[in-house]
Amino acid sequence: MIDDAAILNHISRLPHARATFKQLVRELGSKGIGKEEIDAALDRLEARGEILQPRAGNFVVTRRNREFAVGRMVAHRDGFGFVVMDPPIEGIAGDLFLPPGEAGKAMHGDRVLARIQRIGREGRAEAEIVRILKRAHVEVVGEFRIRRNGNFVVPHDDRIRQWILIPPGMETPPAGDEGVHRVGARAVETHNPQELNGLIVVAHIVDYPDDEDWAIGRVVEVLGHADDFGIDVEIMIRKHHIPHRFPEDVLREAREAAQEPGEDALQGRRDFRAMEVVTIDGETARDFDDAVWVDRLPGGNYALHVHIADVGHYVRPGSAIDREARMRGTSVYFPDRAVPMLPAELSTDVCSLKPGVDRLVVSALAELDHNGELVSQEFTRGVIRSVERMTYTNVHLALDGDAAMCERYRTLLPRFQLMRELALILNRKRVRRGSIDFDLPEPLIEFDEFGEMTGVTRAPRNIAHRLIEEFMLVANEAVASHLENLDWPSIYRVHEKPDAKRVADFEQIAAHFGYSLGVGAIPVSRHRIVERRRDGRKVNRDVILEKEINVTSRQYQKLVAKIEGKPEERILSYLMLRSLKQARYSERNSGHFALAADTYTHFTSPIRRYPDLIVHRVLCARLAGKESPFSENELREVADDTSFTERRAAEAERELVEWKKLRFMIDKVGEEFDALIIQTVKFGFFVELENLFVEGLVPLDSIEGDRYLYQETTRKVVGARSKHAFSIGDRVRVCLDRVDAVEKKLQFSVVMNTSRRMGGKRR
Repeated sequence: MIDDAAILNHISRLPHARATFKQLVRELGSKGIGKEEIDAALDRLEARGEILQPRAGNFVVTRRNREFAVGRMVAHRDGFGFVVMDPPIEGIAGDLFLPPGEAGKAMHGDRVLARIQRIGREGRAEAEIVRILKRAHVEVVGEFRIRRNGNFVVPHDDRIRQWILIPPGMETPPAGDEGVHRVGARAVETHNPQELNGLIVVAHIVDYPDDEDWAIGRVVEVLGHADDFGIDVEIMIRKHHIPHRFPEDVLREAREAAQEPGEDALQGRRDFRAMEVVTIDGETARDFDDAVWVDRLPGGNYALHVHIADVGHYVRPGSAIDREARMRGTSVYFPDRAVPMLPAELSTDVCSLKPGVDRLVVSALAELDHNGELVSQEFTRGVIRSVERMTYTNVHLALDGDAAMCERYRTLLPRFQLMRELALILNRKRVRRGSIDFDLPEPLIEFDEFGEMTGVTRAPRNIAHRLIEEFMLVANEAVASHLENLDWPSIYRVHEKPDAKRVADFEQIAAHFGYSLGVGAIPVSRHRIVERRRDGRKVNRDVILEKEINVTSRQYQKLVAKIEGKPEERILSYLMLRSLKQARYSERNSGHFALAADTYTHFTSPIRRYPDLIVHRVLCARLAGKESPFSENELREVADDTSFTERRAAEAERELVEWKKLRFMIDKVGEEFDALIIQTVKFGFFVELENLFVEGLVPLDSIEGDRYLYQETTRKVVGARSKHAFSIGDRVRVCLDRVDAVEKKLQFSVVMNTSRRMGGKRR
């Protein structure tokens, strides 16, 4: 199969990055590439928006033509929108602005091809939507409302501006429809729309809107009332389009595959069953996909075994289970339940490395010296029998000298102590090379026996977490470097260097606390761009842009060490994290900035992450002496798809936690809290409650005693008369004034007589 990148590069090298179909057939045909292959590749490239057909049979590369851009449409509740370009275009600052008339052509989240209309003096650009490349919403969850002009579903996501018109006869799912799932007792067995009024439903879109017109849909699910128990999770699953029901063919395959390994399955595998292999996970974990073993070798080096569940033995390429797993991409973890990537028969049973039973694994075996340097490595398929299902808490207690735990695990304690010794060595090695280790507190939602939220606390993190983190990092790096050295196509976990603008923004804030990454002045460059004016004329104009800066992970690491234990640690760590790019999957290795790793992948969690399963297949094919199982095109598609599903899962998990926090705060209006200012904006400042990990806004007009204004240069909110200032990092006492359930926001006011400043250094 022709590589898409190859044909894209071929067209890019032609004059004006343009070509006709006949021209491509003639030029590529001489290289043995068939007409059908070229046609299929062009279809794929056009579907992704990488090429465009201005006229039939004529193709232009959009990325080489500054007139076009591809990206995700982000709608604003006030009617306008933006296109988040992927990739960004040099000479354009920020996202492309879409005026209300243009934003109405697409729905929030749609992937679009846009034409750049004009570029302003600061590099800000306005665009129009040329084509919708991929719809983000096939179904929409929202409230069913009866209006004089018809029945509608009002989307739960207020960024979806278009209401869904439900024509007569399409208000309720047909009785007995197997595709309909109803939560609780809210089943509706009649087509009387009055029974649906005010209920939360799911509408399938049958006709998308043009401009400001209605979308047309039919109700396919009835969830219940907005305040029904558990409905928040159901809404979030559907809002983010997370697949949550396994089709019958997938379940049937899972039941057939979920057989305990017999002697035939053990043929050719290394036998580790006599070793004291253990799993270490959280108390509530149900799937165990990694197990570890450490020993000291005669020469003083360490032997580290990392055994990972051999999911590839049970999930065959192209099977129904495999197709479903790829579509899901990852398991999604909500506070009170999980949406798994694989059916329970596999994820929590035959693939899970449960104690006392034989389990098939793919193992990374490493020898490490006293500095944590890799002496040798080996990969093999094997079989283990875990001797204990350990928890982070119990391992920590045993290592901390708890008498009961030391007695309970007396035979394993020496091995745990050796694990701690090796983990600390590995951590010191990572520190030496510049790996960044943010220790930000993770919120842990607490529930009572009835499933109601009772509070938010800091999730515990101890030495046992460090053990597993360090050992998994070793295994992931070892597999990645092994496959790269063999020049075998694979998937990598990449993390690029941060953008200059984000680093500059962080440096400006850090300076208020007396800190710096030490990058110096942000370099700039001048670029000549073409601006399209309203009358259609094009003019040349110079734009000053920030260049890529030479910031290193070691600079971040040093600053993390400087602020450790300081009052400003929380806020600066958070802002540093925001200045970094988001890690993603890629078929091309470009290193991992935060880990200071030249090559890295995900290998250790194939039960819950699809890229790990792909890496297992690549590695096992190599071990079996077979050819590479994937082309670069296939790996690129998997990497792009799973990067998206990972972001989707993270956004759904975060949004549900924030929603639960908001509902938890509803009956606390009027109460006072200690808070930390985490961001200042032109309309006020945002605070985070110290003991609840809850955020909210303090509007400028709510601050009493003076007229407060936002100073752009200092990022402070300052009183016009008193000059009293509120800055990022200040501690304040606030009162909860309002909980907006519609906007999902909290509003606070400052209790002025008890406000106090954090002891951080100021300039």
